[in-house]
Amino acid sequence: MTLALVSAMPEELQAVLDLLPDEQRISLGGRSYWQGHLHGQTVVAVLSGIGKVAAATTTALLIQRFRVSRVLMTGVAGGIGPGVKVGDVVVASELLQHDLDASPIFPRHEVPGYGLSRFKTDAALSGQLARACGATVREAAATLGAEAIETFGLQSSRVHRGLLVTGDRFVSRTTESEALQRELPDALAVDMESAAVAQVCADFGVPLAVVRTISDRADDAAHVDFPRFLTQVASRYSVAIVERLLGGSA
Repeated sequence: MTLALVSAMPEELQAVLDLLPDEQRISLGGRSYWQGHLHGQTVVAVLSGIGKVAAATTTALLIQRFRVSRVLMTGVAGGIGPGVKVGDVVVASELLQHDLDASPIFPRHEVPGYGLSRFKTDAALSGQLARACGATVREAAATLGAEAIETFGLQSSRVHRGLLVTGDRFVSRTTESEALQRELPDALAVDMESAAVAQVCADFGVPLAVVRTISDRADDAAHVDFPRFLTQVASRYSVAIVERLLGGSA
């Protein structure tokens, strides 16, 4: 049983690699895959690459070469749902490509050949992940430190579960964010990789769970120091969540 840990950002991947006592690097398809063990579980850690094509290629190679039995993806996302704020954590229950449009042949967002637009994550694995996220957020002070909590205003962070949408563009304007909210009112957050990973996992019948820390509100008002947020909040959350998930301390 091998778990794939797919990170969207290099800082997150490095934080995971720091936990592995015996990682071995394997180069394949222009990517570096790191195989090792964590809490007695065989894991393969890799950087997804930015965008849907890169993420899909990475996931297909993971499944084919390493025969992974589960995939866990971590990263950051822009919040678009009401009440989803910076420092919150979103655990995806469904994933959709918001920029996919083969109409009028197929309904907007529907993936041709699949008859659906939304790919579900694995309920059991996502439930375990949500519990790990909840424990991590409740103990944010221990995980992040008082300075990070004060700097980014994380005193009341929450865990959300629901729809995460993906597209090959970085949503950073209020007009784009509001358009997504109107079109997909139940969407919680937006990223650039997760729905592509979900489609590949569906093709191979591999369970998937996805967690994203909200780094901004995907609008003109975004003012977070992103590199600092990534190192002081998102990567620390990711590694703490992975530790709790595999260590059974959620």
